[in-house]
Amino acid sequence: MSPKQDQLFNPGARLYEPDVVVFAGDGEPRSPEMHAARLAEISATKGIDPDRYALGGVVEELENRFAEIFGKPAAIWLPTGSMANHLALRRHAGVAGRVIVQEQSHVYHDEGDSLQRLGSLNVIPLGHGQTGFTVEELERAIDESVNGRVVNPIGALQIESPVRRQAGQMVSFDDMQKITTLCREHAIPTHLDGARLYMMSAATGISVRDYTDLFDSAYVSMYKYFGAPFGAILTGTEKFIEGMYHERRMYGGGLSSASLPAALALDGVDGFEARFSQAMTQAAELFEQLNEITGVEVGTFENGSNNYEIHLDESIDSFEFASALAEHDVFMNNATTEWRNMLLQVNTTILRKQNSEILEAFADAASKTRN
Repeated sequence: MSPKQDQLFNPGARLYEPDVVVFAGDGEPRSPEMHAARLAEISATKGIDPDRYALGGVVEELENRFAEIFGKPAAIWLPTGSMANHLALRRHAGVAGRVIVQEQSHVYHDEGDSLQRLGSLNVIPLGHGQTGFTVEELERAIDESVNGRVVNPIGALQIESPVRRQAGQMVSFDDMQKITTLCREHAIPTHLDGARLYMMSAATGISVRDYTDLFDSAYVSMYKYFGAPFGAILTGTEKFIEGMYHERRMYGGGLSSASLPAALALDGVDGFEARFSQAMTQAAELFEQLNEITGVEVGTFENGSNNYEIHLDESIDSFEFASALAEHDVFMNNATTEWRNMLLQVNTTILRKQNSEILEAFADAASKTRN
């Protein structure tokens, strides 16, 4: 492997330099040293109030912060989003064992059938191969659950949006309203997998609170963009959250301390919405300009969030193109995806350079790698 190839696939510390733009991932890449430095700064300026088994201290402060943001009475910190979704659906469903999810959702495809194997829940996937599902599909599922030979009522419904498996495409706010309204009419609790909720809000201009108001509970990731190495916050009513720390321990999430990732997340929340909104605005302007480069075309997805599809014509080698971009401290993922073309993922690293600099990098990479 040549030095250039090694640099592209194993960029190492270059990804963590303060002036690089990384069109991959929802948040800014952070090294262990960066986490340590931020923790030292937070400790020196704000202090870090310790917790005990994720109870009290800065963990409770983080929980209260998101309960307020989401407009929910209570919240709980959990080590992973998978656990947040699992515990939410398990508690909502109770003994009514059917749970409705999107067929393309993370909880259906990427959690080892944990709802079925660990939660004794019967998962009903709707909208095969699609970002979401229709109200009509849900109506049929509800009818089948109560009018069959054996009554098997639906105990909970979850919507994930944006959907990672669909390149960050979103379930429309209108569809969410219709689905959650129908669920309320049938007394079906609803849960929002909002791991990337802030991406969705920035893309649509609809507030985070407007989304969470539709649902009985909502979860958001702490590590995707708030700068924590791991963690999630699950919000809901006081009754819903009450005693859930016992279930957190039962499922192996009873960490002896969570103050360090909680402190990083709490610090990362401040000003994030404004910065990410600015990043999305800058990206929209940039991508219009990129489309003027011969051989480069950037397209949007229907109901897309922060993911854009970049198409290079056959005269440009994608590997060499990504390598040439890296020479300008602009990184993109040139790996094959399930999509026809490569993806550009917008995050706040775009704010580190002027669009003129990034445009020059793309133009130079295209000219150097065109056959």
